[in-house]
Amino acid sequence: MARTMKHVDAVVVGMGFTGAIAAKELTDAGLNVVALERGPDHETATTAKAPQVFDELSFDVRGRIFQQLNLETVTFRHTAGDRAVPMRKQGAFLLGNGTGGAGFHWSGMHWRALATDLTHRSTVIEKYGEKFIPEGMQIQDFGVSYDDLEPYFTHFEEVCGVSGQAGNVKGAMVEGGNPFEAPRSKHYPQAPLPWAYASAQFAKAATEVGFHPFPAPASNSSGKYTNPYGVEMGQCTLCGFCNDFGCYVSAKASPQSTILPALRKTDKFQLRNDAHVLKVLLDSSGKKATGVVYINARGEEITQPADLVMLTAFQLHNVRLLLLSGIGQPFNSQDGTGTVGRNFCYQMMGGSRVIMPKGTWLNPYASAGAAAACIDDFNGDNFDHGPLGFIGGAGIWHNKSGARPITQAAPMPGSPNWGSGWKKGMAEGYQRITNVTSHGSVQPYRDVFLDLDPTYRDAYGMPLIRVTLNWHENEFKMSQFTSEQTAKIGRAMGAETVTMTNMKPGTPFNTTYYQTTHTTGGAIMGDDPKTSVINRYLQSWDVPNVFVYGSSAFPQNMGYNPTGLVGALAYWSTHHIKETYLKNPGPMVTK
Repeated sequence: MARTMKHVDAVVVGMGFTGAIAAKELTDAGLNVVALERGPDHETATTAKAPQVFDELSFDVRGRIFQQLNLETVTFRHTAGDRAVPMRKQGAFLLGNGTGGAGFHWSGMHWRALATDLTHRSTVIEKYGEKFIPEGMQIQDFGVSYDDLEPYFTHFEEVCGVSGQAGNVKGAMVEGGNPFEAPRSKHYPQAPLPWAYASAQFAKAATEVGFHPFPAPASNSSGKYTNPYGVEMGQCTLCGFCNDFGCYVSAKASPQSTILPALRKTDKFQLRNDAHVLKVLLDSSGKKATGVVYINARGEEITQPADLVMLTAFQLHNVRLLLLSGIGQPFNSQDGTGTVGRNFCYQMMGGSRVIMPKGTWLNPYASAGAAAACIDDFNGDNFDHGPLGFIGGAGIWHNKSGARPITQAAPMPGSPNWGSGWKKGMAEGYQRITNVTSHGSVQPYRDVFLDLDPTYRDAYGMPLIRVTLNWHENEFKMSQFTSEQTAKIGRAMGAETVTMTNMKPGTPFNTTYYQTTHTTGGAIMGDDPKTSVINRYLQSWDVPNVFVYGSSAFPQNMGYNPTGLVGALAYWSTHHIKETYLKNPGPMVTK
């Protein structure tokens, strides 16, 4: 029999960035908040302690701070007619585990959405006509505009101490920034990070071929910084251990280095680790959440009553909890009805491998997760898609985030697999090989979705989330075109050889091949409950005291990393909870 805890105002499920934001904003509003995190309590001073944190074998290869797949994983299949099989090791994406979630091990790329990313369907129809959208593609608008979110983009950048170069401040163009960005109300909080040698060569070459390079917005602190919560961040040491690791000097923005130090000071907040939430509890009407039930570290079943339930876990886990809890109608790919699990998207990476001439010294070891040089000339709707016959685009950048010897080093092509020849090839490759990356958007399709697996269950007997996913022609066209642009830049860099690395048409989705951890959709936002799970304030259409945060809200995926938009949406939602919902609990948008 479940043991029942003391009632609280709000329960937060998942303590990554969105969980930390929700807890901080709600406690500031006077609410008592309990946060449930199924992993351990990672702290910078322990989990990211130097020199232990530089153990590449432990963190990068064995996934010390990643989800334990023997307890819970996901299953994959290419089509609805296939039988799904479990992912037995971290592959296509890296699921975080513990306090900080994926925000503890991310690289630090902190993008705003393009204005047209948020009005995607309307923009495509206005510019190219509705017939330009292929059959089965389910693109949608977000239901919020860039202007709606601009103050929250700005605030999240200030919380994270983002290092960057503005390109458009209040409509005035700024030299050296991104000329395609929508107007910003302020400059970035900090100056951009220094570029590695190869990134500087990329920027020079991109300019020569007529493109518009700029520094990536980076949640890697370029100096000492104190954020609006009074939390101090250290200065990035360019150690090359960002992605897959915690930051030992608190220079990479994470919940631990930006929000939790302030949050832990209030007695209105309680964090419970090793708390695996099984489902959201509903009253007899099915229209009101009464709390959640979880398993604690001792294996006890615990009920946590609450007035508000905030689902702030990773994208896949949010969708799974909705399905397990019976909140919303599951998506049916056969007739297109239902919403939960709809519009799942990944990203399609492409680009070019660039081998510089013999005698080049790239010295790639000194860098940070987001110390990149970028162009947006072929991202979103920044170029004419009409003659090209595809929707979407890609951010293109050079980002050598370090040179760790196990996972970030590669020998020259044709080198032996062992011995002195391999050593020589590795030494040459270390200094001469680099990559120009095409970070591609992916559109949603009716035959790509999430549901509960009928066969496989987790360690607690609950069905796993099942992913049905394969690539489509639109994305192959997009990746081919954007990769061709990376090759132009590679040749202008003076490369000895340039080899495009994009996937060829017909290549099936491969669960073992890592691209990004940027999965989106499944609990999407919108203005129509027939095609979305949550409204423009991230509030469930079906159970109004449930809010769902994170990239599960995205109707399609962008050519950017999702964290900047994820954080802005969380601040947008919590603002309206405080200003509207708490004064009159109930639906904030009428169906």
